[in-house]
Amino acid sequence: MSKSQTYVGIDNEINGGMTAIGKTIRDAWVFGLLNESETCLGWNAGMVDVLLDKVNQEWDRYGCMVSNLPHELFERHQRIHDSAFVKAQAAGWSGAFEVEDEN
Repeated sequence: MSKSQTYVGIDNEINGGMTAIGKTIRDAWVFGLLNESETCLGWNAGMVDVLLDKVNQEWDRYGCMVSNLPHELFERHQRIHDSAFVKAQAAGWSGAFEVEDEN
């Protein structure tokens, strides 16, 4: 997303929202930085960057590991991300492009 563009919203994203911005939004939901109803539709790049910084600060508290999250956050993470995987797969996402250069 260029600085002059606005974000399409996680519900309208390519790959069923399985992008870096989509992950940032889902993690913001996990940490309670955004309400789960917030799709970030119409946000500009600066707003997304600020959110990414806040999400990264939260992850730093837990060593950037899901397994280090307190039980409540771990459960919320699993629910939000598992649901996202199901929706993305139904939209045709397979995740293959994310590992295709690892061979």
